[in-house]
Amino acid sequence: MAEQKRDDVILAGEESYRRWRDRLLADPEYRAVYEEEAAKSELWLQLVKARQAAGLTQKQLAERIGVSQAQVARLEQEGYDAYTLTTLRRYVAALGDEFTLEVRIRRRESGESVEHTPV
Repeated sequence: MAEQKRDDVILAGEESYRRWRDRLLADPEYRAVYEEEAAKSELWLQLVKARQAAGLTQKQLAERIGVSQAQVARLEQEGYDAYTLTTLRRYVAALGDEFTLEVRIRRRESGESVEHTPV
């Protein structure tokens, strides 16, 4: 019984959050900030998951790309946004994976996607 109440509270909180987020994202200015932050988190997660899937520690990856473990940790830090294309290519190549980049150009006024260009 107590567990059901807890689950109900969690579901109500999730629904409340979704409604709040949807109202916030209806504002183009807030949406732009949200999407920028979401992209940072997505990249960070992809890097960490790829390294872990390759069975490598940060130190092992650092040795492969010729940097310190601290530098790899910084690259894998949530919110880090000073990546260079060269660094990302080296990181991904050291994992034995293929690096691809997709550029999405959108019209700011409408949010309409204009073009998807693999680079």
